[in-house]
Amino acid sequence: MPRLEDVAQRAQVSISTASRALSRPELVAAETVGRVLKAARELGYQPNQVARSLRTRVNQTIGLLVSDILNPFHATLAKGLQDAAFDHGYHLLLCNTDEDPTKEAAYLRLFQSNQLRGFVIVPTERSRRLLQEFSDIPVVEADRTSGLPNLHAVLADNLSGTRQAVEHLIQLGHRKIAIIAGKPDVTTGVERLEGYLQTMRAFGLEVNPRWIVHGNHREEGGYRAARELLNLPPNDHPTAWFVINNEMTAGAVRAIREAGLHIPKDLSIVGFDDSRWAQLMDPPLTVVDQPAYDLGYTSGEILFKLFERASPPPKVVRLHTQLVVRSSTAPPST
Repeated sequence: MPRLEDVAQRAQVSISTASRALSRPELVAAETVGRVLKAARELGYQPNQVARSLRTRVNQTIGLLVSDILNPFHATLAKGLQDAAFDHGYHLLLCNTDEDPTKEAAYLRLFQSNQLRGFVIVPTERSRRLLQEFSDIPVVEADRTSGLPNLHAVLADNLSGTRQAVEHLIQLGHRKIAIIAGKPDVTTGVERLEGYLQTMRAFGLEVNPRWIVHGNHREEGGYRAARELLNLPPNDHPTAWFVINNEMTAGAVRAIREAGLHIPKDLSIVGFDDSRWAQLMDPPLTVVDQPAYDLGYTSGEILFKLFERASPPPKVVRLHTQLVVRSSTAPPST
């Protein structure tokens, strides 16, 4: 195992400077801290957190609660937070709730019993009540919000991303545009649905209630919602769909293929979230790309600042989203 002495030698600093750079970076020049962190990463150095916790009486572990670790979006968010934790000398305890409030409550109790320094959470619709019991632990919400007014949050610019997606379809000539929306009590779904409605109204387009179908943010939910749209009477068939997350997009694509339809010849589709499979499928998907890694890393940076200040005023950080046009969208065939 690499030692602190090895890190100091590679970074060309003294052992004491390397130690301060990893434990108290505010006392060391930023350029030196960067050099030490780079050396630690290259060597795979892991500080002795048990000894450090005993010495400082501070737990060097933070937590992360995500709703679906199999979703590439949440996995990438977790990677961002893990890198932020490493850069600040912390360990990360990752738990997956499966959108299940019972699991969420159990993992929050685990965080509490292990006296974690703080945690980041992708909340479920029940998190508001649960988080009220953790007012003494620093918390940052990522991707979604629970509705508690006193928490910090790092979110994507969902309204802007959705406007870009729907405007793209309108500019291609689509007028019958459906949305596979999310749960009505999950903020990402609420904001993306609102962006769809605002954009359709801004262009004076009809919003047929049958074109708004809600899923559960999972692949099966997207599949069921897609089947509902495909079973509409022919005169009500939309020519384009906007799907509010990548898991439901996968389900929607499966339903389209089972129906014998071709993308984008028979139906254009835009998803929210980019991923490797979206780029490699045939045809490659047009998507709204949101910075999943930055959502995690920025959440970590805010959490570590909370450790330094007793009660800074809560704030919401919005990160940029961008439409990536590929081959799943085209002008309507009729």
